[in-house]
Amino acid sequence: MSETLLQLTGVHTHIGEYHILQGVDLTVPKDGITVLLGRNGAGKTTTLRTIMGLWHASRGSVSFNGSDITQAPTPDISCAGIAYVPESMGIFSDLTVRENLYLAARQGEIDEKRLEWIFGFFAALKKFWNQPAGTLSGGQKQMVAIARAIVEPRKLILIDEPTKGLAPAIIQGMIAAFRELKATETILLVEQNFNFVCSLGDTVAVMDGGRIVHSGMMSELAENRDRQHKLLGLSLDSHQ
Repeated sequence: MSETLLQLTGVHTHIGEYHILQGVDLTVPKDGITVLLGRNGAGKTTTLRTIMGLWHASRGSVSFNGSDITQAPTPDISCAGIAYVPESMGIFSDLTVRENLYLAARQGEIDEKRLEWIFGFFAALKKFWNQPAGTLSGGQKQMVAIARAIVEPRKLILIDEPTKGLAPAIIQGMIAAFRELKATETILLVEQNFNFVCSLGDTVAVMDGGRIVHSGMMSELAENRDRQHKLLGLSLDSHQ
């Protein structure tokens, strides 16, 4: 069995008066992609933000690479080796593609070999290197957001809905990029495009009502339509 990289145990998160996470138990193995599925409002984004320290757990624990990060500040969590790509992308629109990536490099420098590796995934970034990021298409902006997260080697990348609103051709390119990326980086992926996750995911967890209600191998869930209907109210191939 793979070594555990991230472990959430009995995690509760409150946002104001709202009790969003209600005892989340989640294991992310080292290497590969773990997919987090669930209906809208199930708590998926809140889980990512709690891991990243943007919201802190009110109860329970978050362990990363053997260390407790439950109440750690977000900068410390980032320095420990976790990157986060939010659904909103969070790029700096007025800055160029180059400036966005260099800002994400903690030492202010990017290894040239790694940069060429990133261009191999997202060739458009090289073409628009000196162009303001706000002028790019939605798919290109998503490339900037992901490239910024991997501009330095990371132990874990949290990615929220990377294919939302993207054209099928862009999604196919992203599948190829993620397939190569997961050979060297561990990814926790929230995604509603089930065709995308079925082709990429190694393990899966399903959320409902602020809890994990199922966990296992992605391939097993993809092949079991009865379980898909029970957990998600639909079959994975009905949303592609």
